[in-house]
Amino acid sequence: MIADTPSPPYYAVIFTSSRTAGDNGYQEMAELMVRLASQQDGFLGIESAREEIGITVSYWRDLSSIQKWREHVQHTVARNKGRSDWYSAFKTRIAVVERDYGFARNSAVGNDIESIVDLR
Repeated sequence: MIADTPSPPYYAVIFTSSRTAGDNGYQEMAELMVRLASQQDGFLGIESAREEIGITVSYWRDLSSIQKWREHVQHTVARNKGRSDWYSAFKTRIAVVERDYGFARNSAVGNDIESIVDLR
């Protein structure tokens, strides 16, 4: 699902990873992290995909919100477990979103209606 973010500017935390073999509790922790992150002040949304590499992008109002999430006790536990068990490699990048625009195909009424969404 594509996150419904507000008008820029806001921040994106881009987490790219390569997994080790086996689940080892990864999926359960990943679901918990999404639930907990979504409860944090300043959280705006999340998008995630995994094939050979995983890419998760979480969106935040400001750097302070990102820092508070990084320091969250359960997030710290998950990061440590990631280093010890789940990831063979990862990289985190933090970026400012200055502009966003999108496209959505609306077929809710039976007719495909194409529209540009929120061109900024």
